[in-house]
Amino acid sequence: MIQFDSTHAFLKEDITSYQDQVTKIHEALLAKEGKGNDFLGWVEWPNQYDKEEFERILKVAEKVKDKAEVLLVCGIGGSYLGARAAIEMIQGLYSQNKTEVIFIGNTFSSTYFKQVEAYIQNKSVILNVISKSGTTTETAMAFRMLKQIMENKYGKEECKTRIIATTDKSRGTLKDLATKEGYETFVIPDDIGGRYSVTTAVGLLPLAIMGIDIKAIMDGGIQAYNDLANPDLKTNAAYQYAVARRILQNQGKDAEMLVTYEPQMTMVGEWWKQLFGESEGKDGLGVLPCSATFSTDLHSLGQFVQDGKKVLFETLLLVEHPTMDGLFPHDEENMDNMNYLENKSLDWVNKMACKGTLEAHEVTGNVPNIILTLPDMKEFSFGYMCYFFFRACAITCYLIDINPFNQPGVEVYKKNMFKLLGKN
Repeated sequence: MIQFDSTHAFLKEDITSYQDQVTKIHEALLAKEGKGNDFLGWVEWPNQYDKEEFERILKVAEKVKDKAEVLLVCGIGGSYLGARAAIEMIQGLYSQNKTEVIFIGNTFSSTYFKQVEAYIQNKSVILNVISKSGTTTETAMAFRMLKQIMENKYGKEECKTRIIATTDKSRGTLKDLATKEGYETFVIPDDIGGRYSVTTAVGLLPLAIMGIDIKAIMDGGIQAYNDLANPDLKTNAAYQYAVARRILQNQGKDAEMLVTYEPQMTMVGEWWKQLFGESEGKDGLGVLPCSATFSTDLHSLGQFVQDGKKVLFETLLLVEHPTMDGLFPHDEENMDNMNYLENKSLDWVNKMACKGTLEAHEVTGNVPNIILTLPDMKEFSFGYMCYFFFRACAITCYLIDINPFNQPGVEVYKKNMFKLLGKN
């Protein structure tokens, strides 16, 4: 489902020379051993996800989506990035959905919140608040204000059908509040961290409300699980990618730019950055993840990639079949001198831009390029891609003996912030 190509990557080591290391890591991963093993629930999740809760997600989504002009998804980090990446990748940036999704609780910006508040004033709203603890500051602040807004608008009784909490199964501030108020609740599994949670209720509920086929997403994950069952570095594309990243960092490339040529994949880049940045950036180690959407960003970042300091490699996340396509038209006057493209597919033009850029960056710019190719931007491919990157991320982190599942550095800013805010 995902093709791996390292022929443009300038690798100075043979990927297969890492086979013994990778095999040991693969076996430890499946045995749930090694650093952070308390958070390895995602490994078997494609086969062992809660089927009963999955059916309840479908029923609740069907029940609420008809009365939702706006779905508010209140969460930060893994509690919203995966869902947003999926919705935009699968449905595009201008879908025909009756329901509009707005993501909130992921910033302290006063302007953003007040604009959302004004926008939803005369619209029918469903709110999905997502937090394991219920005390994540950005999300908790937004939820308190939204809860009051909705209660003033609908009353407490009606809010029982309009506010849905995705949280811990049995404990925590949000779980206690949801029980007290009578909200429908869904579970964030104890053994799956936020950035690995998109195919749990965290992502599946908002996706189902937005009319996305979540069964196809899970089927994609199952296929990826099966395809990646063999750690053979001659055939396992996720592990090939994981090793290639390590080789390139050994060659002095400390930054990776994930590049897509589809604007509806931009948020996939944001999701990917959290997955790899929060998993790998520890102990003074790791590759800095950044992302770009070409050809748009060729007119900004392209100059640095081509001629700047040689600190990065690119990973192209390409799509074989676009969601939509069209033909470039003929114009009799041809004042723009563009008739040389008449009757050419718009996607063909995009792919030629990609081909020309790859050659420029590789041959003239001496920038290594890894190529990953997806067949399309549909649900099955999204589910497959997520699990592919989960496996690749775990392997690449374990190769440098890092725990991929904690984020100790994030706590530093929180401690400083709480002190300034006057929290006891």
